Amino acid sequence: MRYPCFDDIEVSRDWAFENVRSTEQWTHGYHRYPAKFLPNVVKKIIEDHKLKDCVVADFFAGCGTTLVEAKIHGIRSIGTDINPIATLITRVKTTPIEPSYLEASYEILVGKFNEYDAENYYGVVTHERLDYWFRPEEKGKIAYLYEIIYQIDDIAIKEFFLVSVSHILKNCSWWLQSSTKPQRDPNKNIPDPFESFKHHTTHMLKGNKEFYNELQNRGGLDVPCEIFLADARKTPMADESVDVVITSPPYVTSYEYADIHQLTGYWMEYFSDIIAFRKQFIGTSYSDNRSSDTKGSELARKIVSQLLEKDKRMAFDVANYFNDMLDVAKEMYRVVRKRGLACIVIGNTTYRDVHVRSAEVFYNHLIHAGFKKDEVIKRNIPHKLMPTLRDKKTGKFTTLDNKDCKQVYPDEYIIIVRK
Repeated sequence: MRYPCFDDIEVSRDWAFENVRSTEQWTHGYHRYPAKFLPNVVKKIIEDHKLKDCVVADFFAGCGTTLVEAKIHGIRSIGTDINPIATLITRVKTTPIEPSYLEASYEILVGKFNEYDAENYYGVVTHERLDYWFRPEEKGKIAYLYEIIYQIDDIAIKEFFLVSVSHILKNCSWWLQSSTKPQRDPNKNIPDPFESFKHHTTHMLKGNKEFYNELQNRGGLDVPCEIFLADARKTPMADESVDVVITSPPYVTSYEYADIHQLTGYWMEYFSDIIAFRKQFIGTSYSDNRSSDTKGSELARKIVSQLLEKDKRMAFDVANYFNDMLDVAKEMYRVVRKRGLACIVIGNTTYRDVHVRSAEVFYNHLIHAGFKKDEVIKRNIPHKLMPTLRDKKTGKFTTLDNKDCKQVYPDEYIIIVRK
């Protein structure tokens, strides 16, 4: 297949949303999440295509942006994510709770802080890795928080508070505050977990109230929304059961999502062995598949061949990512109805002067799977929370004060294809 080049596509100002901070609206600000999918992108796709009376799916649900926006627009939605922390966050963000009931539950919970006895929790036994990240005084309070939250019978209320605790874990640990990678800051001024919990939960209470009221005004409180713990390469969705896919896959060579969420994973016992957990993710450096072979795209083979000359390990990682994403494209084609759409937000990157054209490769995969091109839109990434600079020599993420830095995620593409 002759491969396309998206470089010459003109940037669309209609999709920039330069002065919009929609990531804090309604429930979108419940939990920090790297490379957050901008809600306004989903909103514009839904409104431009006049979507209604349909089913929207997100194969990489992440923190639930697509599903929240679908619910606001009165559209049934289904999401999948391989990360149990992501599915917890999404479930909470898409579950509106009657505000006065939630606020009363919060007051009861916070009232129990006065019963905390530090001596009973100072030496609390947890996973050994948590001793690396937390001082005993913060660890004791967090253990108490989890204990009193797990005593709550109402699952929606319980999970609401669990998401708040998950959000504050990095703040209340040695984790370097400005880093999305697991780095320890020995000089960090660590805040009190109880105060951090109260501060963030108050913010969440406000978001829930706005979300609940908006849905109530629109008659959308009961709009169906499902989130499954599942692999995007093999979802539980039935054949031709989805009208529109709106999703943003992980960016190649960017994040190790398992590492980013490891504190919550250990505290909530989602895993005990992070190495095994990492291997489940698409595009991970920890995959057992160490081959440079690629399928379904001449462009993918060319990119991997160029990387082999610079960094063999990275070439294997990128080949693995491309092959995984071919399986995702086939899965999308399976679940989308005839004449249905798939809208994918994805970007390219540069690694050691090799242009890794993930967008064009995935476009190839979608066409290979059977989709037909509808439109490709190019947009700037003005506010997306993700590392955007690499050292040109080493390929590692860096900062502006490095004279060898190069911007690697300046734009992204919205690929729209039709079955």
